[in-house]
Amino acid sequence: MRKGFSSAVLGLLALGLGAATPLHGQLLEPDAKSSASSMLTDPTANPGKVLLLDLEKRFAKDVAEHGGAAFARWFAPDGVTLGNGAAPVIGQLAIAKSASWTAKDYQLTWTPTDAAMGPSGDIGYTWGHFEGHSKDANGNPVTTTGRYITIWRKEPDGTWKVVLDAGANEPAAAGDCCKLPTPGTN
Repeated sequence: MRKGFSSAVLGLLALGLGAATPLHGQLLEPDAKSSASSMLTDPTANPGKVLLLDLEKRFAKDVAEHGGAAFARWFAPDGVTLGNGAAPVIGQLAIAKSASWTAKDYQLTWTPTDAAMGPSGDIGYTWGHFEGHSKDANGNPVTTTGRYITIWRKEPDGTWKVVLDAGANEPAAAGDCCKLPTPGTN
């Protein structure tokens, strides 16, 4: 686990986000129909959790369609990204500069596993599994998988923005435990 990533999670738990809802949930499918039906059977679902999962779904869809430019648009001006072995990228402008991939060259997808809203209703987090698909210099497919956490904050204008996005790659020997589910096979 990266330094900073664990500190951010511990900081959220200290703020009471972990206490607002239990830290368990079910793996949600990326399409609207299965997400909606999953939310109906999820005993931890509440309006805050539903809002955060909807934000995450829209964020993922935008990035899948429009690549890095869309990724950066979802960040607050003071947002931060933390990646494996990389220096933190701080600020929406820096994130936009570093997220220069197109959806054609790099396909980033993710599925939230759970979400929790803080007691104040203006900050929360989602976490789950991500996959990145690209090609190496020889044109061979390359897949990177891992876990992520996204911290969301309600801005003064009422919009929700990402203030922290952190990811940790899965070890190479993780096997099938760490792959995104195929729709209709949960």
